[in-house]
Amino acid sequence: MIFAGKRPDNLGVNDGKLASCPKSPNCVSSQTEPADTIHYIEPLTYTSTPQEALAKLKTIIQSLPRTTIINETDNYLYAEFKSALMGYVDDVEFYIEPDTQKIHVRSASRLGQSDLGVNRKRIETIREKFN
Repeated sequence: MIFAGKRPDNLGVNDGKLASCPKSPNCVSSQTEPADTIHYIEPLTYTSTPQEALAKLKTIIQSLPRTTIINETDNYLYAEFKSALMGYVDDVEFYIEPDTQKIHVRSASRLGQSDLGVNRKRIETIREKFN
């Protein structure tokens, strides 16, 4: 069975912001208010050039299983991650903010309510590899 769902049409960067998380707990974002402990996650940080940070991030994402990079610009990366068993798809976005040396992240499941912490764990895994 494949539970891919439909690709959201609200992805990308609008006025320096990634899409907000839905109310369901299967999404994390570094642009959510920190008081929202269900959805908030720290952004990634870098000390290199934005281009080097993006290249490093892309290499890490490509090293992870069942991952497809869908869109990439000079300050944005969007990838789909598919679960092994049921084929659930998560939409994962990275937005490089060169002024602050932060990489904002948003990782959200397309379907369902709970993701059993998968989106948060994925970003923390990427953070470990990135640092």
